[in-house]
Amino acid sequence: MKRAWLNRASLTGLLLALGAAMAGCSPRYPMDTLSNGSDFARRIHGIYVFVNWIDFFIMVVVLVVMFLAMFWYSTREGEPGEPSTVTSDIRLEVLWTAIPALILVAITVPTIRTIWATQPDHWPKDALEVKVIAHQWWWEFRYPQYGIDTADEVHLQAGRMVHFSMQSADIIHSFWIPALGGKRDVVPGQINSITYTPDQLGEFYGQCVEFCGDSHANMRLRGFVQSKDDFDAWVKHQQAAPVTPESGAAARGAKIFADAPCAICHTVKGISGLSPQYTGNFKGPDLTHFGSRTTLAGSILDNTPENLAKWIQNPDAIKPGANMPTLGLQGQDLNDLVAYLESLK
Repeated sequence: MKRAWLNRASLTGLLLALGAAMAGCSPRYPMDTLSNGSDFARRIHGIYVFVNWIDFFIMVVVLVVMFLAMFWYSTREGEPGEPSTVTSDIRLEVLWTAIPALILVAITVPTIRTIWATQPDHWPKDALEVKVIAHQWWWEFRYPQYGIDTADEVHLQAGRMVHFSMQSADIIHSFWIPALGGKRDVVPGQINSITYTPDQLGEFYGQCVEFCGDSHANMRLRGFVQSKDDFDAWVKHQQAAPVTPESGAAARGAKIFADAPCAICHTVKGISGLSPQYTGNFKGPDLTHFGSRTTLAGSILDNTPENLAKWIQNPDAIKPGANMPTLGLQGQDLNDLVAYLESLK
């Protein structure tokens, strides 16, 4: 009775584990490592499939040998049997040493080729360059070819190679957009890079995957792969001057922004920015076109007036350890500041 109960419990656990594994492959989950959104992602997927076929072959061989040992080459109780006189076999020794070595070589060669493909010495002149700067706990993206500085949302052009160069403003982070390719650690004092060509249009979720403090799990990002026309339109929009409200709540909010500590850490091009005398360790995201972003607070909240008001009122409640101070704004002042920031399209 006890053995039957254990067998049922084991079967239930196996089914639950299988269900969890299958759920992890569901397209409903945005951090999907099986989506092939770039040439690099396809290379990784190819290695993954190849290794799984090798694993499957090894499993079959092991099971066959095990069942042969159990049911064919074993003796039963009462059957005559003679002890083996074989103590060693050099051919078997060579075989089970050489086969694992060949398997490792078969896995190593495509893996190294894939790593080299993402670290080219040269890339096309028309490749997109994106400088990634990791902060606690948000991502800064600079486009030196276009003079654009934005945060938490990186826009890429489908079919155009992108070269990411990465550095950290504080401690170790790790940049990862699973559907577009493998991760890269972002280490203080050095520049790491990754190069690939995204070719699948859409919105892709990313995450810091190196523990970096209280809000590590809240250090997210979004990748947008766009057609050439859409990407060019985004670039043109980002290069445009920010909206300057003339009247109403947004105009009152602009004055609050300039008078409050907001303008010390955040930049709105042509209106505010870090002064040469600023010596603080914290820099906030560029807000020049904040209203056009889909998310805020490190991509953990949708960019809506309601969420923005909650974020301004108590950043630490949403992102523990956040460097953004609580401003204490309430009522009309808060609504006016929200209206201004959302007007920065």
